[in-house]
Amino acid sequence: MKKTILILSLIVYSCSNLNFVYDNNEDYTNPLYEKTIVSTSGKNFAFLKSYIPSVFGKPKSNKYILLVNVEEKKIKRSVEKNQATSNLDYELRFTYSLVLDEEGCEVYKKVILSSFSIIPKSAGYNYGTDASLEKKYELSIRDNINQFVSFLSSVNVNKCQ
Repeated sequence: MKKTILILSLIVYSCSNLNFVYDNNEDYTNPLYEKTIVSTSGKNFAFLKSYIPSVFGKPKSNKYILLVNVEEKKIKRSVEKNQATSNLDYELRFTYSLVLDEEGCEVYKKVILSSFSIIPKSAGYNYGTDASLEKKYELSIRDNINQFVSFLSSVNVNKCQ
């Protein structure tokens, strides 16, 4: 019985100074959430339009305007003798421009690149390749937007440049 009490008291004592990683929630939130009207241009991705509301929310106030321009570049890395592509690189260039709506000035501008490769499996329609390509687009878009939001933590979004 004394051993049990001793072990419990040691456990309680050793855990008394635990600091939780997410104690300060303000450092980990999106400062644009429900305050931003988002406009996209360039390459049109269905997933981009469906993912933006989950990151920025439905705007309750029009404090910010976020302009997102997406450009896509396809690079053939490997071409066979019959001119069929055997390795294809995709580069997505996202240009973010955050404007403070009240003052009409640009608060933050950032260009973030995302890239991925795909190996086409046939010259015709191939469901596996198409599904894989769609999934890689989704992952690249999600990662790119999340990177942008993480960069915002080091920026004063209420002050013009």
